[in-house]
Amino acid sequence: MPGENLTREEARERAELLTVDGYEVALDLRGAVGPEPGDGPRTFRSTTTIRFRSSRPGAETFVDLLAPHVHSVTLNGAELPVDRIFDGSRVRIGPLAAENELTVDAACAYSRTGEGLHHFVDPEDGETYLYTQYEPADARRVFANFEQPDLKAPFAFTVTAPAAWTVLSNGDREGAPEQHGDASATWRFARTRPISTYITAVVAGPYHYVADRYRRRLADGTELTIPLGALCRRGLAKHFDAEDIFRVTKEGLDFFHDHFDYPYPFGKYDQAFVPEYNLGAMENPGCVTFREEFVFRGKVTEASYEGRANVILHEMAHMWFGDLVTMEWWDDLWLKESFADFMGSFAQVEATRFDAGWITFANRRKAWAYRADQLPSTHPITADIRDLEDAKLNFDGITYAKGASVLKQLVAYAGRDAFLEGARRYFKRHAYGNTRLEHLLAVLSETSGRDMGEWARAWLQTAGVNTLTPEVSYGEDGRVRELAVVQEAPETHPVLRPHRVAVGLYRRTAAGGPLTRYARAELDVAGERTVVTELAGAERPDLVLVNDDDLTFCKTRPDARSLATLRTDLGAVQDPLARALCWSAVWNLTRDALLPARDFLRLVLRFAGTESDVGVLQMLHAWTQTALDHYVTAGERAGAARELAEGAERELRAAEPGSGHQLSWARFFAATAGDDAHLTLLQELLDGGQRIKGLDVDQELRWAFLGRLAAAGRADAAAIDAELARDDTASGKRHQVRCLAARPSAEVKEEAWNSVVESDRLSNALVGATISGFAQGGQRDLLAPYVERYFAVLERVWAERSIEIGMSVVRGLYPALLSTPQTLAATDTWLASHADAPPALRRLVLEARDDLARALAGQACDAAAEV
Repeated sequence: MPGENLTREEARERAELLTVDGYEVALDLRGAVGPEPGDGPRTFRSTTTIRFRSSRPGAETFVDLLAPHVHSVTLNGAELPVDRIFDGSRVRIGPLAAENELTVDAACAYSRTGEGLHHFVDPEDGETYLYTQYEPADARRVFANFEQPDLKAPFAFTVTAPAAWTVLSNGDREGAPEQHGDASATWRFARTRPISTYITAVVAGPYHYVADRYRRRLADGTELTIPLGALCRRGLAKHFDAEDIFRVTKEGLDFFHDHFDYPYPFGKYDQAFVPEYNLGAMENPGCVTFREEFVFRGKVTEASYEGRANVILHEMAHMWFGDLVTMEWWDDLWLKESFADFMGSFAQVEATRFDAGWITFANRRKAWAYRADQLPSTHPITADIRDLEDAKLNFDGITYAKGASVLKQLVAYAGRDAFLEGARRYFKRHAYGNTRLEHLLAVLSETSGRDMGEWARAWLQTAGVNTLTPEVSYGEDGRVRELAVVQEAPETHPVLRPHRVAVGLYRRTAAGGPLTRYARAELDVAGERTVVTELAGAERPDLVLVNDDDLTFCKTRPDARSLATLRTDLGAVQDPLARALCWSAVWNLTRDALLPARDFLRLVLRFAGTESDVGVLQMLHAWTQTALDHYVTAGERAGAARELAEGAERELRAAEPGSGHQLSWARFFAATAGDDAHLTLLQELLDGGQRIKGLDVDQELRWAFLGRLAAAGRADAAAIDAELARDDTASGKRHQVRCLAARPSAEVKEEAWNSVVESDRLSNALVGATISGFAQGGQRDLLAPYVERYFAVLERVWAERSIEIGMSVVRGLYPALLSTPQTLAATDTWLASHADAPPALRRLVLEARDDLARALAGQACDAAAEV
């Protein structure tokens, strides 16, 4: 990757040497508009003054900066020779005095990859939009700094930009912008409280801005007023539902003030929805950024609104967990991400209209975590992060969703009141500081009275997911004689953990009636086998549900009787959370090659149509697509796809008109349509020749239909370009690029491959769209020539591209759809012959290999079921 890595040891040494007192950063963004430069990147002027102290006068250190050119470096009044001290990523400085002032004047490059200061030109109106994104270490692409989380300092930003723009930063604006004679202006922003470099932010452009206020009476009688802002591109203004965004924001602020007993510490609260964003969102204090796909251009399901609300609350939780109190180094990334993930769902369920958030958490977030915890790259929640590349890859399902799941169990283990009181003490004790694992364990031990060290060793410092299975025996009277929970651990991580679980017994109360719970026991499971004494003597259940209410983090495997019940009556499980847990259990059986993939598809066809929770339904559709593409044996894929499309059409026509369920089935039908009749129906729905009552084929759904038609060879470039003419927007352009790359042609695939691998002209968003279109399940023959080429270019792509683009290419172009022993062998050959490749690159390839091996095992299981 361009730019030098930063190791944990280097950061530790620098933190021991330096104390940073403040930054003054001036950015001149006037050059963001106008034609591209004739040669070299488009750049902006970045002038940074850092005041800091050294514990060892006479020592040397370095400042981080990734920039095409440095004009000057001045340390304590003396100008330093740039050509001798700047190597493209670091500025060596010294000898240091006890108190120092450093000024670095540089030309920094605008980004097209979503890293640093991203530059986007809206194709709809030609307007330019800018925003920053830094985590973990891209602030150095915008201004010179000490790029590590434990060298916190106050920041004062000054930005010069076109006068008609909206310009925001972390701090409040100080006075009106200073107008200049060239139609530009300068904005000055108030100095922040001490924060880390990676959460500083600038957003600039002709954004559509909506204002509101949050008010709250505090315990001391004073009133807290927080100015609120929400903004998006002008082209999205007609779709921008700022009122709902503010509603969730205020509900979240109420919740966190009620429970944290620490007033929001960063003044204003702006939320910017920005284009071509790599992440879901980023918790920059006072200036949170979100991907603009959360501004819905067409009809979406209630699950989409729930998902947006969860992200809003996740980022808000970071204002305390991560911004006010920050991890010392990326080893303890979980101290912010796990807590934000948990608190986002916690606040959502208790403070907003989305009171079914724990169902989504169990069904969607934990599925992400279960997959991540079974990869060869799994790691403890408190990970060993050696450097910045390690840090970048650890924003994963372990750090987020497994960590949040473990915290959910901690609340059950230690008690809700003890957990929240621990959080309150943590904030007050470490405000504006940095922490490690032991700081959190100390306050939780105080408030719970439990030894958190043992709990942490089991849950935070070991990897792998346990499996819990009920073992039931019955007496002659048909009642439960003994029910035990058997715990297993994978061979690679043979750790048995303490689990706080509930075990539920379910049965039908009448023929054809729902499966309801009639007995429940909550207990601590430890060791290989734990007897549930409370359930001895209970009437025989049709279904035993281990981890009922989803208290712990584990996979569950049903006993034989329970699995038979799920095969015939899964849809009859009345409680939505219990039903979601049952779906999760059978999906994990499918992924583990213990349930034939086509059996899973049959369960979906039989019961998904009655699923009440639309978020669960959408997750089932995603799992079904994965099973079809990867786990169904090759010779049966076409027939399975046809059955799925027939089922999807049937449910589409039967669904309540205008409902989210109808929309979900429409999208799933588009994803599975393959034969002439189904493709013709798609075309007629797109053209208006056929209508289904209640189904609004809006612009987003049009692109979904057209994408499938393009992949099937039923829509050519002219048809795709005509659709872009209808929707000549940034979103439309992404869809067009995806559809063009999806066409079934060797020439198309070659062009798509070259545009991503051999050129860097595409932005991050268009790279992602091209990759998404390139790999289509029905085009395996066209993709076969790229297996060898993929492995040939891996190291070059990783070396030449930014880490964000590198990750997209390595993950997205891996030949996962060519799930054959030959592809597995090619992967193993590359790994064996590239033992010295960058660890982060090897990790990505190892993860892809694991998914492929799992697919081959799933196909073998599915094929064996035919016999």
